[in-house]
Amino acid sequence: MANTKSAAKRARQTTKRSLRNHSVVTRLRTIQKQARSSAAPTADQIRAVISAIDKAAKRGIIHRNAATRRKARLNKALAAAK
Repeated sequence: MANTKSAAKRARQTTKRSLRNHSVVTRLRTIQKQARSSAAPTADQIRAVISAIDKAAKRGIIHRNAATRRKARLNKALAAAK
């Protein structure tokens, strides 16, 4: 339990941010699975996933190196599908 007003506010902010970040990460996982599970992912699908990854990395929801790694794997899968 928070002892000060500022600590209580921080706890509230953390809860809100955690919920928002969790929904973004869940959405990322879902669209990545859809792109990778389809027989031949289209360039539009890959572009949408990469855009979502970039936005999450920009906001600090996922680490920038993790974003780069995910994008590299998607591009590799796209190249192999061609």
